[in-house]
Amino acid sequence: MKKEIIATPNAPQAIGPYSQAVRVGMFVYTAGQIAIDPATSQMIPGDVSAQAEQVMKNLTAVLAAAGTSLDNVVKTTIFLRFIKDFGAVNKVYGQFFGKGKPARSTVAVSALPLKALVEIEVVALIPPPEEVKPRTETKKAKKEKKKKSKGKGKKK
Repeated sequence: MKKEIIATPNAPQAIGPYSQAVRVGMFVYTAGQIAIDPATSQMIPGDVSAQAEQVMKNLTAVLAAAGTSLDNVVKTTIFLRFIKDFGAVNKVYGQFFGKGKPARSTVAVSALPLKALVEIEVVALIPPPEEVKPRTETKKAKKEKKKKSKGKGKKK
């Protein structure tokens, strides 16, 4: 099995000798993401909740570049600078996953790169292209699509 390096300009560039993600077979393994804004290459200002949200956006971009999404994440590891931030990170994290939440480990560490408060890495399944569904479809778009599909096959 060969490995494929995944890179996207829509997530922060690696700040060391590593890749944003690596695909092997039908799985992608991401590097840990911290709250760097890919547009500025700077840590975003704000508390751990703001950082967690940026981290999840960065992971979403890396996964998209690999041909998958948060819906297909099977395992996450969260690194917290302070374990007291568990609840705040958990709240943000939970907003990014649907019903099929992945397995997860959370650990407190003594320090993170660039004085980050949270870092998250994931392992995700890469489904066959015909099974990939866009995550950005709104409730309104889903409703309109349903209406259109009901109208198909009817004689006029």
